[in-house]
Amino acid sequence: MKKNIAILLLSVMMLAFSACTPQKDSKADVSAATDVSVSADESKDERSYTKTTYPLSRNGVALHLDRTVAAGTAPEKNILLTHGVTYSSHEFDVDYKDYSLVRFLARQGYAVWTLDIAGFGQSGEVEDGFMPDSDYAAEDIHAAVEKIVAESGIDKTDILGWSWGTVTAGRFAAKYPEHINRLVLYAPILSGIGKYEVTEPFHHNDWEHAADDFQRTAEGGFDYSITEREMIEMFCSSCWHYDKEHSPNGGRRDICVDKTEKLIELSKITVPTLVICGSNDPYLNYELVNTSVNELPNGSELQIIEGGAHVIMYEKPYYKAFQNKLSAFLAK
Repeated sequence: MKKNIAILLLSVMMLAFSACTPQKDSKADVSAATDVSVSADESKDERSYTKTTYPLSRNGVALHLDRTVAAGTAPEKNILLTHGVTYSSHEFDVDYKDYSLVRFLARQGYAVWTLDIAGFGQSGEVEDGFMPDSDYAAEDIHAAVEKIVAESGIDKTDILGWSWGTVTAGRFAAKYPEHINRLVLYAPILSGIGKYEVTEPFHHNDWEHAADDFQRTAEGGFDYSITEREMIEMFCSSCWHYDKEHSPNGGRRDICVDKTEKLIELSKITVPTLVICGSNDPYLNYELVNTSVNELPNGSELQIIEGGAHVIMYEKPYYKAFQNKLSAFLAK
């Protein structure tokens, strides 16, 4: 899955953000919910946003769950975003121009909830990095949804999973459909990405890996016509700040299996589902993607955005199409 990155660029990025090296807390903050005002990029969005953290724990591990709303609003609909296999929920809220998916959805009138699975990001650490695998993470999502329903008084929640988050959210949706309105599988890992033995319980995070999913030119450098330089730098800085030097490998062990092994039982999902991705995503099994709606319930859709890759929500030529297709599906 790794690609080589130009050493010069990597060095510049490391120097630019070397100050962002805080130590990972042994457990997440489980104090009373705290409101924090977050200012938007004034050149693109004059609105401000309020982020609130809610105490939550499961299986003795503190889980980081927060809610973002456009300031001064009282949303009557919720959406929960579930992250991928290495980096945590901060991925959805890179505050550069108007790319942030969290802030886009907040502007659409949502209370946007993000969850860090046990051992990831701002959630509590785990001793065994193999423990938070896909099924374990699905139960963390279940705990978060129960909390969202209890706090908001709204019975149904939309769910969006990205990358490995489609495996965890898909398994959650198949087992616990009662509080789900609509499901979004973004860049869905429907089957194994290739058999590889994962022997270490924790993944060693570094700058090269954090930037691995951005599209490249034929010469191997970043394609800045697809993803802006500042976006790549801010994304990697955020990974280093929140996820630090290691992340659990349970999910990675789950997906590093033969490409014929299915990871989500789509036929067990009973809520309308959007399958959305780019046409150039190296991790996807397009044979399964192209037939996915045949196994999903009525009202489900498949949207493939030509030219997009795994991080399509931050790709300059494609992110608007992604946002618009997502918004249109959720509005139905």
